[in-house]
Amino acid sequence: MLNENDKIIAHVASAIAVYSIQSNNEMLTNNISMIDFILKTMPKNLESKVSIELIDDVFSYVSGTHFNT
Repeated sequence: MLNENDKIIAHVASAIAVYSIQSNNEMLTNNISMIDFILKTMPKNLESKVSIELIDDVFSYVSGTHFNT
């Protein structure tokens, strides 16, 4: 079973992927930033536990693994 931190990381990684796809397909409105997109899609019960540092760490990891494949 996923703990709270696992759930946050999974959501952030998923939101990064969705943001990237929608951005590439020009489907985003109002020039929303990736950070804002992630925070707006985060479940309310997890919002207070999300930090910019965590988002940055997940983004760095995801970006690094995609460029190395």
